[in-house]
Amino acid sequence: MLHLHDISLTFNEGTPDEKKALQNTNLSLEKGDFVTIIGSNGAGKSTLMNVISGSLTPDVGEVKIADKEVTYLPEYKRSQLIGRVFQDPMAGTAPTMTIEENLAIAYSRNKKRTLKIGVNKKRKDLFREYLETLNLGLENRLSAKVGLLSGGERQALSLLMATFTEPKILLLDEHTAALDPSRAELITNLTRDIVKKYQLTTLMVTHNMQQALDLGNRLIMMDKGQIILNVDSETKETLTIEKLLKEFQRIRGKQMDSDRAVLA
Repeated sequence: MLHLHDISLTFNEGTPDEKKALQNTNLSLEKGDFVTIIGSNGAGKSTLMNVISGSLTPDVGEVKIADKEVTYLPEYKRSQLIGRVFQDPMAGTAPTMTIEENLAIAYSRNKKRTLKIGVNKKRKDLFREYLETLNLGLENRLSAKVGLLSGGERQALSLLMATFTEPKILLLDEHTAALDPSRAELITNLTRDIVKKYQLTTLMVTHNMQQALDLGNRLIMMDKGQIILNVDSETKETLTIEKLLKEFQRIRGKQMDSDRAVLA
């Protein structure tokens, strides 16, 4: 469903600020895979998501979604294949528009585009049906401006908007990090339920290691623009936070030894 082949991307190449954001990155997801991504700040996690979404173009390499090469396909065209939820609850929705208008725009993502935002009775009934699954009472507030919603309500709406057209790929970029613990738990549970219900192929970036272990069937760890650990479903079930930290330290130790050997 998603295949990244030898992806490399360097920022500010040839300057003192040069940074290798991604280095020879390879990753494949089959339909229904739910992969959590962990790594320190600057490891390349969000850059990886941006390359997949099309907001960044790699220097070299190939991106395929559903057997279609999309490496140089612009972001707005790739959006028909991808749903994305960002860390900021204010992103991904139009705050001055109503809940039903936001849902109508998301609903039309895979449809023929027109200048009219279609919110007829049939669609309102459909939107209410989807909103009821959130258990937040938003189905009774279709005409409310999205900017008036709480952070948790808005993030739940963003998640629904990103998924109810069943995209080929779902990207979740630390989508619970800005929420208080109770709302973060709500969005985490909604994520688990929605991904399972629609069998969505999903990549989720998180700094919460327990969340990374609890969700999904695979896990990858990134560092300095590289995937340094790729854990399959069977192995993931045996992992703990302590084991993950020890594995990270072991891999970093080997990298430092290798760097010293090159310099010697």
